[in-house]
Parts: sequence; structure tokens; C-alpha cells
Amino acid sequence: MPSGRKGFGMTYKSSMSEIGFVLDKIVAYDAVVETPVFADAGPETVMAVLSEAGRLCEDVIAPLNRTSDLTPARLENGMVRSSPGFVEAYKAYASGGWVGVSASPEFGGMGLPQTLTIAISEMLAGACMAFQLKPLLSQGQIEALQHHASDALKALYLPKLISGEWSGTMNLTEPQAGSDVGAITSRAIANGDGTYAVSGQKIFITWGDSDLVENVCHLVLARLPDAPPGTKGISLFLVPKYVPNEDGTPGVANTLRVVSLEHKLGIHGSPTAVMEYDGATGWLVGEENDGMAAMFTMMNMARLNVGIQGVGVAEAAYQHAHAYAAERKQGKAAGTGAIIEHADVRRTLTAMKADIFAARAIAFDCAVSFDMETATDAEDWRARGAFLTPIAKAFGSDVGMAVASDGLQVFGGMGFIEETGAAQFLRDVRIAPIYEGTNGIQAMDLVGRKMSDGGDAAYRLLDEIEADAEAARGTLPRLGEAVWSAAETLRETTEWLVDQEHQARFATGVPYLRAFARVLGGHYHLKAAMAVSGQGPRTALARFYIRRLMPEHASLLQQVREGADGLYDLSVDDLVA
Repeated sequence: MPSGRKGFGMTYKSSMSEIGFVLDKIVAYDAVVETPVFADAGPETVMAVLSEAGRLCEDVIAPLNRTSDLTPARLENGMVRSSPGFVEAYKAYASGGWVGVSASPEFGGMGLPQTLTIAISEMLAGACMAFQLKPLLSQGQIEALQHHASDALKALYLPKLISGEWSGTMNLTEPQAGSDVGAITSRAIANGDGTYAVSGQKIFITWGDSDLVENVCHLVLARLPDAPPGTKGISLFLVPKYVPNEDGTPGVANTLRVVSLEHKLGIHGSPTAVMEYDGATGWLVGEENDGMAAMFTMMNMARLNVGIQGVGVAEAAYQHAHAYAAERKQGKAAGTGAIIEHADVRRTLTAMKADIFAARAIAFDCAVSFDMETATDAEDWRARGAFLTPIAKAFGSDVGMAVASDGLQVFGGMGFIEETGAAQFLRDVRIAPIYEGTNGIQAMDLVGRKMSDGGDAAYRLLDEIEADAEAARGTLPRLGEAVWSAAETLRETTEWLVDQEHQARFATGVPYLRAFARVLGGHYHLKAAMAVSGQGPRTALARFYIRRLMPEHASLLQQVREGADGLYDLSVDDLVA
């Protein structure tokens, strides 16, 4: 087996073969390659990218996972010092061009589809989630600058970010302004020379500083004088740690600092900073008072990346649990005598594997939709990607957490012992359902803004699911019928939901999102079974998911039909413990 994360008899192995199957058989990646924009990103390119990135993740990144958990990033004399091995690993990652896989070739990027960046992100998160966050933020900033920055800012910053010499961050949250971004109070005042003086405090800034790069470039939300209240009065500024010289080299230190680093449950190798800006020099990105539009370009890609983080960590946790279960002898079991032969352990591992496949397919379907939107500028693809984003983020991160928890359960009492490494997966991935918009907010987005089209995007997806299920009835009649019926039930509930007031929608957004994800999972598993002519282990896995996991959608949709009824029957006082 390739070298990688060692711990309790297992080694991390990249998921490139599973990713390759999803791209080839499940999602519309072939349509991406058929466009002139991505004509050079065919099967040979995909396999070359996945193979090289997979080796890097296994050999270089994965060994950092345990050491970074035990030796966190730290703040020394105002400078952040990274966990052991991160400097060398990041140099290897950046020098391979991996930061700029999907960035514009005009500024040094490879110009490949975002789908391949997401594929690399999954393997990187499986190897070491704390490390994966570093390029994730830079890639999001690259997207935002490519779409919204002036030509001068693009020319100066994009080559440095794409090469990995500099890195990016995203500064939204303040002590009094979390999910309510409109409540921010950071301010910016024009200096009269095209720059702005940015002041304020930001919290929860991932990789707010590091010793891995020459310069850290912060995208900061702030208010101009006399800006309107709420989100309509927010502007976006690029504020570097070091103000660049005319030749593009880092110049004088800007008036910003890391106040402290948070002490977190997990991802210890990723420094989460409290940042202070004191009249720091910054440049406007996009138009005045239109900062949220630019920031959402970064946030939407970040949300998909968080979903794929969940998939990556789930894959690693599954591999860890499977290796233990195959070796551990306990009780009386048939076959090898290992606990993997016990019915409940077998059920647990099979459910873990089935959910990972479903969450992975949802994420890659979303990524393909983004690429098709880029290549064709078609509204249907834009709407599809927008609709799938909250599902990919929420379901992917929920699966990451559930699989990590189940993996610990497979270990039994040994899973509760830190030295086995099982607990770290759960501690690390626990943040994923929280950041980049909690999963409750993702559900509100799905049933609110994403259904402002009257449900059209949802219905198009359901049409596709039902058509494929109908076609499968000849080969796999029971599975095809089950998926078709589930999609039809989901359609009926969707028709009911779009007629409800927002309060009723928001009250049931979480079960609706989960139900949609469950049916999508059945759809992708059915496609996988059809791709192998209804034979072999993929069909067996599809049968398990469709018969045992997908039926959850029925009880979830029953919850949806309750709307907001009874939600406020208990008063605030009644809820006191």
C-alpha cells in the first residue's frame, strides 16, 4: 500500500478510482469536455491530474494529519508558526501548480474545470483537512478577484496567489456579526489616492497568517462612510499583510495584526485568527456597497469545498474503521473471525460506504454544473448549480460527521482512545456543518432563495431522476420503481412547499434538504448499478442504499408537511432546562 497516514494498522489511500467512476459514469463531466472551454480536460488529463495529486496526498500530506493534531499552529511574537512539516509540504503543493488548477492561464493557472479542483480538494481533505483549508481559501479568493477585481489588482495579485507564493483569506465575521453579515461595523475611509484605510476586528479567520507564504492577502468586508444599513451598504477590500512594492515584491508591513489564535476542538494545524485592522491600506474590489456580490463568488465555491471536505474526511474515517474491523478478532464470527463479519459492524460499514458515494456524487454534480455554467453561460446550468450547492454543503458535511462518528463506533472502546486516531476525524470534521453558513442556513437558502423560481430547478432535477428510474425498470425493476416513487413523493411535497409562507418553509427546510439528498443518492446509486449492468458490488451497494437508507425520505417529507405547526407551542420559558 502507498505510504500515508499511519495509525492502528492503516494507511490513507486517495479516492481517485471512486472519483474517476463518478466523473465517467454518474455526472455529466462528458458534457464539460465537449465544450470548447474545457476541450483539453478529457480522460487522459483527468487521470494524470488525479494520479499525481493522489500520490502527493498519500506520500506528503497525509503524514501531517496526526502530527498537526498533536502540535498545533501557534502564535509567537505576533507571527504564526505552522505545525511541523507544513512549510515543506506546502512548498511541494504550490510548486506543483495545484493551487491554480482552475485559475485563468492568463495569470499562470491551468484553466482546468472546477470539477478537478474539487476532486483534488476531496483527496487533500482526506489526507489532512487542516492543510486543505490553506489552498481552499486562496482558490476562493482567486475566483473572486477574477470576476470582480480591477485589471491592475488582477495583474498584481493573481499570479502570486496562483503560484502559491501568496495566500488568501476571507474576513466576514465580527464579534457581533456572525451569520447576520449585515451587522458588521468595520469601516473604510478613502485615502484620496485610490486606496482606503480599513479598520475593525474580524474573528474566525482561517489561516489568517502563516509562515508558509511571503504575503497573506485578506478580503475584508467593511462599510464606507454614509453607506446604507444592512448588506446593501457593505463593500469589499483587498488588504495585504505587506503592501506590495511597484515591482510586486512584499513591501512595508501593513497596519494589521493577529490578536490571537483560537483553541479549537479540531483542525489544530489550521490557525484560526482574531484579526485587527487599524487604518490598514486596502483596495476596493468591485463596486462600492456591492461587496456581498463579490464575496458570494468566493463563498459559493467555499460551500461546495466544505461539502467535499466532509466527503474526504468520511472516506479517510471509513478506511480507518474498515482496516480495524478486518483485523480485530472479537466474539464468535464466521469467516475470518474478525468483527467485520458481525452483522451490525457489516451494516455500519456498508451504510458508511453507501453514504459516502451519495455525498460524493452530489458534490461532483454541483461542480459539473458550475463548469457548464462557465462554459455555456446557460441559465439552466446556473440554476442547477445554485440549487445543488446548499445540498452538497449540508449533506456532505453531515455525512462527514456521521461517518466519522460511526467509524469511532466500529473501534468500540478503542475509538475513544486518542492514540487510535479515530476520534480526530470526528473532532476535525465537526466544524464543517457549522462554518460557511450553518447547515440550517443552507436549508433556509434551499427552500427560500433557491425556490424563488417557483420550484423550476427542483422540478428539472426530479424530471431527470424519474426518467432515469423509468429507463432502469427493465434491468432493475424493484430499484427503478423505488427511486421513481421516491422522486414522485418528493415532487408532490415540493409542489406543496412552494405555496407556503417563508416561516413554514424555514421551519421544515432541514428535513426537506435531507429528503432531497436521500432521493438524489438513490438516483446516483441506481445510475451506478445500471453502469455495471445490474451486476457486482456497485449494484449490491445500490440495493443497500435504495432499500435501507433512501426510505428515510418518507418520514422526512412527513415532517415537511407539518410546516411551522406546533413549532412555537412551547414558550421560551417552557424550554428552560
